[in-house]
Amino acid sequence: MASNLQELLNETSAVELLRNSQIGSYIYPVVPADFQNWIKEQKAWRDTAVLYDQSHHMDNVFLRGSDAIKLITHTAVNTVANFEVNRAKQYVPVTSSGHVIGDGILFRQEEDEYVYVGRAPAANWLLYHGETGGYSNLDVSVDRRSPSRPYGHAVSRQYYRFQIQGPNAWPVIEKLNGGPLEPVRFFHMSTIEIDGTPARTLRHGMAGAPGLEIWGPYEDYERVRAYILEVGAEFGLVPVGSRAYPSNTLESGWIPSPLPAIYTGEAERGYREWLGTDSYEATGTLAGSFVSDNIEDYYLTPWELGYGHLVKFDHDFIGREALEAVDPATQRRKVTLAWDPEDLTKIFASLFDLEGPSYKFFDLPLANYGSANYDTVLDADDNVVGFSMFTGYSANERRGLSLATVDPDVPDGAEVRVLWGEDPNTSKASVEPHAQFAARAVVSPVPYSTVVRESYEGSWRRSGHAS
Repeated sequence: MASNLQELLNETSAVELLRNSQIGSYIYPVVPADFQNWIKEQKAWRDTAVLYDQSHHMDNVFLRGSDAIKLITHTAVNTVANFEVNRAKQYVPVTSSGHVIGDGILFRQEEDEYVYVGRAPAANWLLYHGETGGYSNLDVSVDRRSPSRPYGHAVSRQYYRFQIQGPNAWPVIEKLNGGPLEPVRFFHMSTIEIDGTPARTLRHGMAGAPGLEIWGPYEDYERVRAYILEVGAEFGLVPVGSRAYPSNTLESGWIPSPLPAIYTGEAERGYREWLGTDSYEATGTLAGSFVSDNIEDYYLTPWELGYGHLVKFDHDFIGREALEAVDPATQRRKVTLAWDPEDLTKIFASLFDLEGPSYKFFDLPLANYGSANYDTVLDADDNVVGFSMFTGYSANERRGLSLATVDPDVPDGAEVRVLWGEDPNTSKASVEPHAQFAARAVVSPVPYSTVVRESYEGSWRRSGHAS
């Protein structure tokens, strides 16, 4: 019986392993699906203010010691030259071939203390290299995300983590503070006192207006959350449930879950042998209409995900040589696809058509049904020109939207088609019998929302986190 990812891949191909995963859809755990109605919650982050609860769905990796910055430098494409205490920075690691593993946020909380917050692929990469890199003054530990299906069991984290966002966010924050609060610069950290309880803050923005990320010891979770909601009520602040929460990125433009590019390459063999059979990389679901027998066809470079501006060759890092050989002008670019309303209506109408084909269910507000989603994007001549990677609906835009990466010669305004639905041979748990449908879509900017495009000032959700 296999004991690690590499042994699983010795038995079957990576494509077969991931496309037939039985794990089901990616779940945002613990937080209730809805507090009001997901449409109301979506509209609140545009019109008033919201409280996002990020306490449960991300890993936290704690790095302590003078060698922590060496580990970060060795594994991140972006520079650490301007990484002072009380700042946050995007963390983007790539493999030796220059393909993205994942991304997340690194917080420099003290001189030799950092916290990574994000999905498992980048967390695992940090853990592996921290444990095997020969760093003499480094302590690495992890607080894993809460179970996807806790089945009523109590869960706990080291930190609670909230975000207050929306056009009324700053009045809420100043009332919490008991008076005016001078905004720190974007992606800089400070502190605040909430109902007599100190908390740390990060200047952030996810809804086109200044906001804060707030965190502290998890034992303060219930009291801090209740007080924020009490104070925010007069400003229209509402909590956002786990159903609406992930759809905010459709408006602001961050692709959360590319496939980690670690399934091939001799340089990554040790990592695959380190990853368990229960790891995200071994159990995740590869979903969508794009099908290739070669797992490397799903790999993406930083430029294809909108991270090209973060790549800095001022330090040595894993994958540097491969990225130096890339011509950015040849790379696909990140866009938003605005789905044709008539075609999206046909997909929904098939649910009620007793005679015609039934198309893949388009869930609302987020239609993804795998850990990593790759739907084929076709041009007028049926050429594959990219991947649609994160799909759903925005009540603020009244549009079906997806985040995609397309060939560099596909301009904004071009009409393409997204092939919606799986290969009929798939056996994954999250796919019902259906027919594929080619839905028209218009190539549009990232972020799609005019409000977000005109209001953000370097926000990481536009094209990646702050550099």
